[in-house]
Amino acid sequence: MYGPPVITFLLIVVTCVFSYQGFKSFTFERKYIFSPEAILAGKEYHRLVSSAFLHADWNHLIFNMMSLYFFGRGLEMYLGKLQFLAIYFGSIIGGDLLSLYVHRNHQYSAYGASGGVCGVIFASILLFPGIGISMFFLPISIPGWLYAIGYILYSFFGLKEHRGNIGHDAHLGGAIIGFLIATGFDRLAIVRNPLVFTVVLALSVLILVYLWINPLFLPLSAFFGTGVRSANKSTSLPRYKVEARQVDAILEKIARSGIDSLTAEERNTLEHASNKYKRRSDSKKPESGLEI
Repeated sequence: MYGPPVITFLLIVVTCVFSYQGFKSFTFERKYIFSPEAILAGKEYHRLVSSAFLHADWNHLIFNMMSLYFFGRGLEMYLGKLQFLAIYFGSIIGGDLLSLYVHRNHQYSAYGASGGVCGVIFASILLFPGIGISMFFLPISIPGWLYAIGYILYSFFGLKEHRGNIGHDAHLGGAIIGFLIATGFDRLAIVRNPLVFTVVLALSVLILVYLWINPLFLPLSAFFGTGVRSANKSTSLPRYKVEARQVDAILEKIARSGIDSLTAEERNTLEHASNKYKRRSDSKKPESGLEI
């Protein structure tokens, strides 16, 4: 044991103060929020960390800080302060890097400490084999290994299906990085918890390889040169989302095989989308200064 969990409490206090400032000032929030454009084009790399100290609202903040309080204390007292900090901030950065890769070509913004909190939770699941995870809406606790498997799958399919206003990619990346860092700090945990380590590691590798190959979650037809016709089968999607997926598939095909590989139908689709965005950019916008 390494003494009282001072770092956990300090992180909670700093995060609450920083988030409260973001609640009061939209300018402050915009300066520190996660934004792929600002990070990649503006080289504002501090956003990979600063965004974790901002939250959408009080509910978002309280839920994350309660989770950090319940899991962070034990982890800090077991591993020590420096190791705990390495897991927390490593998970934040790892989660944001995965999110940056997935959304590198998107207009996207996000905030919250969930990546770091997920890393702390998954580190705890590995290091404490008998741990149970309690949910507010369930009268019983879930075994740690079952929670880990379910959470990874939920995050992957949530990311794939764009479920909710949630940064599933940052959660997933943070959980995986926290798990791996904890393994490095306590390698005997693999012996104590072999099933969890093997299953979580295997799922993580499979998902990361999939995201590396297909970060846009394009239909399989896009990888076999059969065009983008299959995107029209998603009848449950709004028209603009179907069109966006068609354009994504065409751009992926150009990057892979060159523009000469496009069919006449694909060229027409790309030209139609180009003309639509050109008309939007040429239209006169209101001068109120509001972001809409």
